[in-house]
Order: sequence, then structure tokens, then C-alpha cells
Amino acid sequence: MLLAIDIGNTNIVIGGIDRNKIYFIERLSTVRTKTELEYAVDIKTVLDIYGITDNDIDGCIISSVVPQITEVARLATKKIIKKDVMVLGPGVKTGLNIQTDHPGELGADLVAAAVAGIAEYNVPLVIIDMGTATTASVIDSQKKYLGGMILPGVRVSLDALTSRASQLSGISIEAPKKVIGKNTIDCMKSGILYSNAAAIDGIVERIEEELGEKVTVVATGGLARTIVPHCKRDIIIDDDLLLKGLLVIYEKNCR
Repeated sequence: MLLAIDIGNTNIVIGGIDRNKIYFIERLSTVRTKTELEYAVDIKTVLDIYGITDNDIDGCIISSVVPQITEVARLATKKIIKKDVMVLGPGVKTGLNIQTDHPGELGADLVAAAVAGIAEYNVPLVIIDMGTATTASVIDSQKKYLGGMILPGVRVSLDALTSRASQLSGISIEAPKKVIGKNTIDCMKSGILYSNAAAIDGIVERIEEELGEKVTVVATGGLARTIVPHCKRDIIIDDDLLLKGLLVIYEKNCR
């Protein structure tokens, strides 16, 4: 089993995966002030819950977009599994043909998701990752990573709205009974939910216009299952996309 860890700005996703199945996926809060020992305790707790020992784990790979945590998490994980930990970054082979202006700037999470997307789905491909930010990655029919878009994530938009409007209280992200809200809370729910769904539909439409062909659309990330059902396009939801990509990259570098 491979232990795959993705460190995002809001959550740290920990999963156990091999070619046959995904054994578990859990999320921890990303806390930049935690020590190596505190993260080691968190990782050990997750493994203990699923009855997994260091003998069950063949290796580990980490992708991270939070540089100040990356090394702390690597050392913490190594302490628990007693094996070397690969960090997705310079020097790690991905096989991804990145066509952006500055390939080194592409986030490790986007790289991993793109690698998995190419391995599992038909190209051209658009991958929507709905986390702290919502990102769209575009892969053409030659499996080249062309670039994409970054827009405020669902919760970022909601937090911005409630923090700057004193009469608007915090709300949960769920569909109201109707698109046209009849009270403040339903108006906010409708606005956040359907604006994000419409944004995804519109982004994909414009990408297709620029490419001149239809694309496969895959969505992943913590809020994909909340937003995507309200999109008008056919969109595949793959919660495990990033972990699958980390597995492909790990195996590519261990051959």
C-alpha cells in the first residue's frame, strides 16, 4: 500500500492506495504552526483507526502547496512509517508535458490530478479542482498541459460575503428549495451555489471555444459533490483523482 498525502491550504488529505483499491481517505485541518511531533501524532492516529501498521505501507509520497509545512510533514511521516518519503517537486519524474510559461510554478496538486486525468479519461480534458481555490486545468488532445484558470473557491467567496456584510450571518452550503430565494439565507445559498455552478459551465464552454473541440470534464476536491450536481454540463466526479495521480507518479519514479 502507498501512503499518499496532499497538503492543501485548508485540508491535508491522507489516503492509502494501490493499483487495486483505495483503502481509506481522511482529511485533517492544515495548521501551519503544528510541530513535527504533532503531525506525527495525527498521521499515527489515522493509521491506527484503520488498523494499518508501518509494515502494511510500502512507501509514501507527498504533494504540497504549503511550503512551510512540507518538510515538517515529510519528517513526521517518516517517523511513523519508518521509510523514506518522496515529495513531489523538482527532480521527480511525472511524465507531464507542461506548456505553461513557467512550468515550475505549477502546483503539485494540479500536476498529480493532471497525471491521473490523462491516465484515466479521454482527452482533451478539463479538470476542475474545488478546494480553497477553484482551479481549471486544460489538457489538449496530445496530452499536453496547456494551462488553466484560478478563481476564488466556494468557501472563500462565502466567507468574503459574510465578513463584509454585517447583516449576513454564516450559512451552510446547500441547495435552497428554489433558485429565487425568498429570504436572506436562501438568497445567499442560491447565489453561492448557482453562481459557482454557472461559472464552471461557462468556463468549460469558453475553453471548448478556444480549443475548437469538445472536452471531457472531471471534477474533484472537497466541494465538487456540492456544486457539480447543479451544473448543466455532464461532469464526472472523481474524489480520488489526486491520490491516483500520486500513485502513478510514485510508481514511475520507483521503476
